[in-house]
Amino acid sequence: MNQQPDEPPVEARADSPPAAHSSDAPTLPEDLLLLLFQPEQGVIAGENTLFYALAGAVLADLALRGSVAARRTRAASIEVEAVQGKAPSDEILRSAWTYLSDGPRGVQSVLPAIGPTLRQPVLDRLLARGDMREEKRRVLTLFHTTVLKDGRDGRRAGLLKDVRDVLVDGKEPTARTAALAALIWGSGTLHLFDPGIPWNSSVINRARELEQGNWGAGATGEAVARTMTAAIVNNVIGATASVSPQQ
Repeated sequence: MNQQPDEPPVEARADSPPAAHSSDAPTLPEDLLLLLFQPEQGVIAGENTLFYALAGAVLADLALRGSVAARRTRAASIEVEAVQGKAPSDEILRSAWTYLSDGPRGVQSVLPAIGPTLRQPVLDRLLARGDMREEKRRVLTLFHTTVLKDGRDGRRAGLLKDVRDVLVDGKEPTARTAALAALIWGSGTLHLFDPGIPWNSSVINRARELEQGNWGAGATGEAVARTMTAAIVNNVIGATASVSPQQ
């Protein structure tokens, strides 16, 4: 039986409805995986617990679209459930939305439930879009291996600049960029972006503000996204602490 909340659902009360999302537009998990890709090494950062971060990005994206509602329980944890009539057209997001349609579920249980199958379909989209590419290489003249490379379309560089502007230069973020930066922080991989995003106390403090939902006045209509992202990132941090401890 689901625990009854002490307070009403924490839902966005925007003056206007969330902006429409094209089914062809990149999703937040796509943006996150693209940023976690490290072109110099040809690897994706935080692989051991990547599914937690990608699942968090799915929930955050659903929150930004108004497809899920969050509420705080008596135990001060966050439960999330699908908003009926707000099913996203994107297949990956819709799968998670359908899972949440059965009733409220705690964020800490949703992440491991929806995360493990996300990596490959999200990566496939990035490859199909040209944001990343695969290169065949021969090893020891006998074996072939596949190496991930940057797609050279500039999208990763653009996303990285958006996150850097927020964390380093103090620019007020959009709700989407705030969620993305908070998820990178929560995944324990932010230090890997140094020197592009310097690993210093100023950046760490700003990342922690975003983690807590302090996004600035520019995202005032995204209450549910703030609430959801804070809960998501806290759970992602807990799951990844043993792999990439926060500093």
